[in-house]
Amino acid sequence: MLEVAVIENAAAAEISLDPLRSRLLAELVEPGSASTLAARVGIPRQKVNYHLRELEKHGLVELVEERRKGNFTERVLRATAASYVISPDALSAVQPDPARAPDQLSARWLLALAARLVRDVGRLITGSRKAGKPLATFALDGEIRFASATDRAAFARELAAAVAGLVGKYHDETAAGGRTHRVLVAVHPSVQPVLESPDHNTDKES
Repeated sequence: MLEVAVIENAAAAEISLDPLRSRLLAELVEPGSASTLAARVGIPRQKVNYHLRELEKHGLVELVEERRKGNFTERVLRATAASYVISPDALSAVQPDPARAPDQLSARWLLALAARLVRDVGRLITGSRKAGKPLATFALDGEIRFASATDRAAFARELAAAVAGLVGKYHDETAAGGRTHRVLVAVHPSVQPVLESPDHNTDKES
């Protein structure tokens, strides 16, 4: 099972967004059968079977084993990943295009860049799995607390200058056998986790 899988097909994306099927995918992080899932989600086994067939048809669940029980065979399935991300490829006609309105200070442009990141890395993961080769990537994630908007702006300028310096140092347009890599650096306010209240009726920010 993969830790994260990228859904690139529109039909698979639609399947995964159905609330019941999404619940079944979450339950199938651990292998289960239609019977065990029916007991957990509280719907008839025949209905669970129908949804499992749809999920399996779109590659979101896979067969783990078959067990003979009396006069029928029980199929044990598992989700193909612990979690899923939907690629903009699933909305190919309307996916964001960062080249359309580049603006370093635009949150919408940042969102378009992030969407392209999901799309491109999803394609790379698919290609590397088919080729049986590892995929070389690198990422940083962290938080910084600014005392003021002025400090934030100064940090952005220094960060941009530092990245430009590194790109200038290592970029080699004429390198034989070289491979182009994309560099994406983003700074945005942290989002506080939303905690569900005990009565499940309201959500409050922590």
